[in-house]
Amino acid sequence: VDVVDIKKLVQSAPQVTVNQILNFVAPSFTSNVMSLVDGTDHIDPASLRGLGPDQVLVLINGKRRHTTALVNINGSLGKGSVGTDLNAIPTASIKRIEILRDGASAQYGSDAIAGVINIILNDDVNKLTASLTGGGFSGKNSDGIDGETVQANVNYGVALSDKGGFINFSGSFDYRDFASRTTPYRGVIFSDYNNPGLYPSPTGADITDAELERRGLTRGDFVPNIGQSQNRGGSLFFNSVIPVSNGAEVYAFGGLNYRDGISTAFYRTPRQLTQNISSIYPNGFLPQIGTNNLDQSLAAGIRGSLGLWKADFSNTYGRNVIDFTTKNTINASLLAASPTSFQSGGYDFTQNTTNLDFSRFFEEPLSGINVAFGFENRIEHYKINPGEEGSYVNYGNAINVGTAANPILVPSPTGNISTRFAANGAAYAGGAQGFPGISKANLTNVSRSSIAGYGDLEVNFTDKFLLDGAVRFENYSDFGSTLNGKLAGRYKFSDKFLLRGAISTGFRAPSLHQRYFNSTSTVFIDGAFVESGTFSNESRAAQLLGIPKLKEETSNSYSLGFTSNFGPLKLTVDGYLVNIDSRVIYTGQFSGSNAANATPQDKELYALLRAANATTARFFANAIDTRTKGIDAVLSYSTALGAGTLRTDLAATFTKTEIVGDVHASPLLAGKESIYLDDASRILIEKVTPRIKSNLTFDYTVGDWNVFLRNVYFGKVSQPTNVVANRQELTGRVITDIGAGYNLTKNLKLTVGANNLFDVYPAELLLASQGTSGILYPNQAPQFGFLGRYLFTRLSLNF
Repeated sequence: VDVVDIKKLVQSAPQVTVNQILNFVAPSFTSNVMSLVDGTDHIDPASLRGLGPDQVLVLINGKRRHTTALVNINGSLGKGSVGTDLNAIPTASIKRIEILRDGASAQYGSDAIAGVINIILNDDVNKLTASLTGGGFSGKNSDGIDGETVQANVNYGVALSDKGGFINFSGSFDYRDFASRTTPYRGVIFSDYNNPGLYPSPTGADITDAELERRGLTRGDFVPNIGQSQNRGGSLFFNSVIPVSNGAEVYAFGGLNYRDGISTAFYRTPRQLTQNISSIYPNGFLPQIGTNNLDQSLAAGIRGSLGLWKADFSNTYGRNVIDFTTKNTINASLLAASPTSFQSGGYDFTQNTTNLDFSRFFEEPLSGINVAFGFENRIEHYKINPGEEGSYVNYGNAINVGTAANPILVPSPTGNISTRFAANGAAYAGGAQGFPGISKANLTNVSRSSIAGYGDLEVNFTDKFLLDGAVRFENYSDFGSTLNGKLAGRYKFSDKFLLRGAISTGFRAPSLHQRYFNSTSTVFIDGAFVESGTFSNESRAAQLLGIPKLKEETSNSYSLGFTSNFGPLKLTVDGYLVNIDSRVIYTGQFSGSNAANATPQDKELYALLRAANATTARFFANAIDTRTKGIDAVLSYSTALGAGTLRTDLAATFTKTEIVGDVHASPLLAGKESIYLDDASRILIEKVTPRIKSNLTFDYTVGDWNVFLRNVYFGKVSQPTNVVANRQELTGRVITDIGAGYNLTKNLKLTVGANNLFDVYPAELLLASQGTSGILYPNQAPQFGFLGRYLFTRLSLNF
């Protein structure tokens, strides 16, 4: 188990969110800020040991945390998964974070394949702590200082009795501004046919440079924001315990988190006739995607003694609601009557978990036996809420079509009458550009329940030898039952050396999101925009392609490790192997056909796609088996140095995930396995997480000074792509963090420092992968981000 001291890190380290703190502290943990992936711009996907964001279980004070309402459908880490939003938990509310790097489904149920992250909330009393952190990016690619961030935290606890009762409150406010790292737009922005009154012979010729000069614009004005979205929000959390009698106490904890984010889609240039109305946007436009993210949680219970047994009865409620607004946009099929902002719908996920747990330690026989058992009931509810009509409907208007020989006279934005030429005469695009709204046809309101029972027996055969066995049965209302077990052992050779090992089975229930999510969205695939439809496993489209209903993923995990302790020097090493069968993926793009010789199946799929305003179809499917193997190592050393104390930590992970065997395509899609799992998706699973990651940290305290120095090596990754010629391996980099703190008074501390001190960037993408829209760095495979050096100042208050 890794124990992360959040209280100390938030005073000395540059990172201010839970995901980023863990990304730079725990090598087995990976998370990065994403961009150009819609809602995932604001909810960072996170993984443990290179597995999916939905294959790690998150607990708060030992109770199951709910996942987000968002499913990651774009080309990012965790594509097709539903994770837990760790950044919804303010750092001020956290005492420590425990990371169990081992399969634990036999104890905790679904999701705990890679391990468990348990966040322990703050329980301080009669103590006020507050901090204010401000910073921004200042490197060779920055526009002065950009991407400014501000975070304010406060925590205070009150003792409720002399028997250990308390209530602890935390509050936070966060703001971060846009930051982008792009190259100027490389493609055609203006053609003579969309500049009436200026050129008498509209042939479609590229007149971009001349027109940019005339309008006082540059190519840099036509690129999206790639790097960091804008975000602002706040949190309120509490943690409490109230003794009610001898040996019994009532407890409760939870909180609210709200964030309002803005990200961008790709720029719509004036040349894109089907997507722009020049009378509204003469220079084109950059669609903005507003994401309102509300997170709620509340857990309450009572625990105490029942005779010789300890009992704990609790209920944990969690909800995440995400609503989208598409701004600075149009529905081109509405022509000049189009609004420029739309309510685009959203998602709503609720989880309620009730637990009853019992445990007892028997001093005899042997050296002691600990028995635990319990029961769980969980209810989940998932909703897809449609947007306003104009956000998704295509109203059927077509572009005026003309030729040089037979021109059509149309009014220009300035009122002049001249020619307009469009070779294809295509229909104007329907729905809000950048983020089409959720249609009424996508309306979803589903739920499921599960019940579980578990037992755990821990036997101390001797003072040196311990054996632990656990078994858990779980039944889901939508796919059936699972039975999982775990056997773990530990042998203490001496006070300085301990050997441990475990073998377990596990599972992950397919989320309601994966079973029922359906939508139409604009995705950017290998340099082209595609209107992609996602169809649920219950849909007619899935039936046409023979895609079965989702079932659970299953796993077998093996681990062996040791801990050695030689005074101030501590070393832990663990090797592991995790085999996962029937892993759920988000498939590639399938299309239908209305050709005369097309099959009835293809013709019906084509009709379904047109009705959904999409050109391709995607699904969730149990399609692959994977094997993950690796080694985790942690070395810690603490010693006196001069008048102060130096703590040194060296940690590393070596991990590899690979797909084994063939893709489990449906019989109707035999021969289309490369579409079922395309190359880009394969890379996202196997090579988008660094296989080697390590950090070396020095923390020195002397008198009123504290100096923090950390170097993190992020190993090589690969850029996801389906184009063989564009495949690229991105070499590893070392990122240096530094912080220096000084106690101005007994209660006031000032810290200054930097993340990425030496302004290091990942390898630039191949020119062919950059496309025309200015994508310079690998936004789909961000090892550590690509915004450059970040400088910060922090003021900490303790009373």
